Amino acid sequence: MPDASDSVPTTLPMTRRGFLQSALAAAAVAEAPHVLATQPMPLASAEVFAIPEAPPQPVRLSINGKDYTLQLEPRVTLLDALRETIGLTGAKKGCDRGQCGACTVLLDGRRVNACLTLAIMAEDRQVITIEGLAKGEQLSSMQAAFLEYEAFQCGYCTPGQICSATALLREPGQESLNDDAIRERMSGNLCRCGAYPNIVLAIRSVAKRV
Repeated sequence: MPDASDSVPTTLPMTRRGFLQSALAAAAVAEAPHVLATQPMPLASAEVFAIPEAPPQPVRLSINGKDYTLQLEPRVTLLDALRETIGLTGAKKGCDRGQCGACTVLLDGRRVNACLTLAIMAEDRQVITIEGLAKGEQLSSMQAAFLEYEAFQCGYCTPGQICSATALLREPGQESLNDDAIRERMSGNLCRCGAYPNIVLAIRSVAKRV
């Protein structure tokens, strides 16, 4: 009987070339998931996600006591209608997300963010912008107070600050306003220059006269 040690081996010795080929193949297999994961997904055709434009329609707006009939696409914001169509650029486009208050205007006497308000939502309602607060050359009391107390620096947020402060003094509870209450009620209007102390002074000075 032949000894088991004399049996023919079931595997042949691996050559250097074979070893390298096997190692490269194993590396390729291991890398495949990573390569696939980092490959950019093919973009779907833009036509799939395109939102069809709605045709413009007539929108009647009353801005600072003047009536306008505009042809606007239904998704146009009040801010864009004021700035781009009518040419009233006092309301500023800051964040365009309703977070900074630079676009604040008055809608039926209440402060709103014009960037979050569709123009069609203001139809047949009274819109007052910073341009409509003065009477001719006579500034409103709030506008005059902001000048007197230098409640601004760069001035970008100032129109929204003044409109918001004007509405604030018409809201319930304004007769008991203190500095903390003013700060809280004006918290929706940001001043990146940090003119808050003088803004509070200006509003408080007008509140005492109301």
